[in-house]
Amino acid sequence: MRALVVHPGPEFSVADVFNGYCEALTQLGVEVMPYNLNDRMTWGAHAFLEAKDGSYVKAFPTTDDVYSFALSGLYRAAYRWWPDVILFISGFVIDADFVQVARARGHKVACVFTESPYEDSRQLATCDVFDAVALNDPVHLDQFTAKAPAIYTPHAYRPDIHHPGTSGYKSDCVFVGTGYPSRQAFMERVDWSGIDLALAGNWEHAPETLTRHVVHDLEDCVDNDMTAELYRGSATSFNLYRAETNGDVIDTDEGVAVGPREVELAACGTWFARQSRPESDELFPMLPTFSSPEELGDHIRWALAHPDRAAEAATAARHAIADRTFPNNVRRLFTALGI
Repeated sequence: MRALVVHPGPEFSVADVFNGYCEALTQLGVEVMPYNLNDRMTWGAHAFLEAKDGSYVKAFPTTDDVYSFALSGLYRAAYRWWPDVILFISGFVIDADFVQVARARGHKVACVFTESPYEDSRQLATCDVFDAVALNDPVHLDQFTAKAPAIYTPHAYRPDIHHPGTSGYKSDCVFVGTGYPSRQAFMERVDWSGIDLALAGNWEHAPETLTRHVVHDLEDCVDNDMTAELYRGSATSFNLYRAETNGDVIDTDEGVAVGPREVELAACGTWFARQSRPESDELFPMLPTFSSPEELGDHIRWALAHPDRAAEAATAARHAIADRTFPNNVRRLFTALGI
């Protein structure tokens, strides 16, 4: 069996989902061809042409032009290699016409949507072109199944990256993620005195009270290898869901599923405090929940003062997510595709 797997474009956590699916497909005996949408988008965004007057103009003036260029190679990739399955990761950039052509020629085409519940409006608008879609949160699953075969596949970890062990980083508490305004407002109210806080991710537009804790250049982001290293080197962490959704419009919808960072933290053996969600409460009753900045600070100080008990809870959390692997998610998706 052959699978053409389309990179999501962005190079942060969703790229790790792409890598996880490629690795899992290979482990299951599937021949994989990655489609480097990320490289094509970068090249298209920086390509210039020389005009008659000697000046230079952008080869692809608009974002839509860049997307069109980056996706144009899909036809060549598909019809020189002829995969059995074409898999889009995240679906930030989709060529619906290509999907329809591919399905008409007998290829199974699926998309792993990674932005539920925050961007379900966008995802719902494109899901009906696929043979099947996978969601990372089932809160709106019934709306998707009304338009296309849809399943829930939980966030997964990569055992070669997400595991306990030593690290070159050391901190009392770490948080990796994007510095959304809602997160900034919450974290600025936490009493961090006496706590060595490490932040990583996109915090370029955060106030100095937070950016001084960022452990890399503010212009940079962070890949999942470094994320796992930070987790292994920290005594504690916490998960803070963003409030921004669907183009930074505040939405009242609350998710059901745990986030990717919770799964990765547990796989790395790091104790963390969490916000309550139904799946999180079921998986991690051994880890405390918080609903205010004051509670979060209290929980972190408790864990730092009781390392043995925190380690016991972290070990139990790691066992709770042991089956949340990418090969298991591939099996679920292939079943939905009838493979």
